[in-house]
Amino acid sequence: MDTIGPGIRPGSDTSHLSLLGYPPEQYYTGRGPLEAAGTGISMEPGMVGFRCNYATIDESGRVIDRRAGRIHHTSPLSEEVEGKVDLSSFGVEVLFRSGAGHRAALAFRGAGLGACVSSNDPKKEGIQPPAFLPLRDSAADRKTTEALNEFIRQSLPILAKHTLNQDRRKRGLPLANMILVRGAGQMGTYEPFSERYGLSGSVISAATLITGIGKSLGLRYVPVEGATGSSDTNLEGKVKAALTELKEQDFVLLNIKGADEAGHDGHAIEKKNFIEHIDAALEPLLYTDECLIVICADHSTPCSIRDHSADPVPLVIWGDDVRTDAVMQFDEVACAQGGLNRITGHSLMPIICDLINRAKKYGA
Repeated sequence: MDTIGPGIRPGSDTSHLSLLGYPPEQYYTGRGPLEAAGTGISMEPGMVGFRCNYATIDESGRVIDRRAGRIHHTSPLSEEVEGKVDLSSFGVEVLFRSGAGHRAALAFRGAGLGACVSSNDPKKEGIQPPAFLPLRDSAADRKTTEALNEFIRQSLPILAKHTLNQDRRKRGLPLANMILVRGAGQMGTYEPFSERYGLSGSVISAATLITGIGKSLGLRYVPVEGATGSSDTNLEGKVKAALTELKEQDFVLLNIKGADEAGHDGHAIEKKNFIEHIDAALEPLLYTDECLIVICADHSTPCSIRDHSADPVPLVIWGDDVRTDAVMQFDEVACAQGGLNRITGHSLMPIICDLINRAKKYGA
């Protein structure tokens, strides 16, 4: 399956929208608003959202770790930044929340804001974060740019003095003393999933982006203790939560991110081991009555390039009355010979609805 189309490298945001049947060319307005929604910020149409990383800068201001040692449990930092940064002179309300691991999300609420602004993420170590710039000549984008630069200026001393970073300095750990901001976008409007398909649904994910997409579409968010978005996540707990939700809900989106993270880090053996862990953890789903199971990826993340690629992903659909083919293994090579042939992501939900007999006839 090409989650968007052949030869297109999907983002996790655009690919999930496509898999859920929301054409990204129609609905996608940037990753930031979806990340913000996933952290619990109530995103209203017109608000501007951003995805963020906690990062480490040295005394000269250069980025030495874009993920602050893949720090976890940053909520105390985010709460203090949100509480102390004051952008009222711009007519802007600041909402800043932690996501999984080193990730966070920022949102601005106020009149006359634009989202066509640059990032301060240099994308590599050894460089100072650049100032934000407007990417078009408009008062709205200039206002957002000025507010972002002031947000960073005020947040730096807050982070430097925080007890969490003081403790990390004593322990020789990378400090979370810089916020890298990117993925700006204005929150759009989404047709509720229940209206689009006539199905109730839930989302189970430690990744704030996927949680945000689910919430934006009206899926019920189900938190799971110990779900981290990394290879140490509570997989068994997530599967148990999915089984519980399936007793009440028609549809469950269960996202597992650890293999993607290992791919980005180039850790091939860790990726292999985690996929084996997934394989064992999903087994209880096989014993659920009248359940259609669909397993796929939103994109490939080969260790060789440590990034998303345009390679098609394997897809399996399992359940009663599903037409079978000759494929006996779940991998890229075997699935290329399968009876589904090669589909795109926007075809997946119509196929699912047909297989559960919830599809509408096209024509008389």
